Amino acid sequence: MLEPMLQQGITLKSRQELGHMRQAGRVVAHMIDTLVKAVRPGIRTGELDAIAEKVTRDMGAIPSFKGYRGYPATICVSVNDEIVHGIPGRRVLKEGDIVGLDVGAIVNGYHGDAAVTVGVGRVSREAEQLMETTREALAQGIRQAKAGGRMGDISAAIQNYAESRGYSVVREYVGHGIGRALHEEPAVPNYGEPGKGLALQSGMVLALEPMVNIGTWQTRVKADNWTVVTLDGSLSAHFEHTIAITDGTPEVLTQL
Repeated sequence: MLEPMLQQGITLKSRQELGHMRQAGRVVAHMIDTLVKAVRPGIRTGELDAIAEKVTRDMGAIPSFKGYRGYPATICVSVNDEIVHGIPGRRVLKEGDIVGLDVGAIVNGYHGDAAVTVGVGRVSREAEQLMETTREALAQGIRQAKAGGRMGDISAAIQNYAESRGYSVVREYVGHGIGRALHEEPAVPNYGEPGKGLALQSGMVLALEPMVNIGTWQTRVKADNWTVVTLDGSLSAHFEHTIAITDGTPEVLTQL
């Protein structure tokens, strides 16, 4: 994700551009698959970052996040009450933590962006339910990403699913368009009203990314000026896919 500085203007992607984005999406999906397998008690978040950078470059891609607005790492690693933008470093993951892994890659000038949250060893039932709800909220949003619909259909599907299970959705940070820039128009909020907002068109490529908290939806930024945490210290989970809107079923570009 990273905090958006949106490139103005909504662009519909051509068949060739979608081909490049599929390649970037495959790199991202492989990065996530490798990282999920590497997560274990005792590993440092910086070790995960090194793994991600090696995978990215070995596949002929460029990390999207490294250097973006001064961000110092290849991936974001957000632990427990950290929502997004956690900077990997010396922190050691321990049994029972949950960790958000947000990754991006560039292939032929086009970006892919995705995130998952996973448990470290055995985690609490509370944490499992939060992660499952956030994963399904993303799936609900993707199902509404159809040409002829409205942005509010996506947003409301995410919000309604999460809130119906007693959770809150983060409002200060949102999904986004994606293509030649990591963050393009339009913004994709995780809350809204069905039937409202921007008309969805075939050829739009969007990064949908619900961020769901056990407690309040309100946030604060830590002293590093990057890491976003829940205001009340409650657990948070983050899932994301880059998807292409088509004339039929939306295409998920960042899955194996």
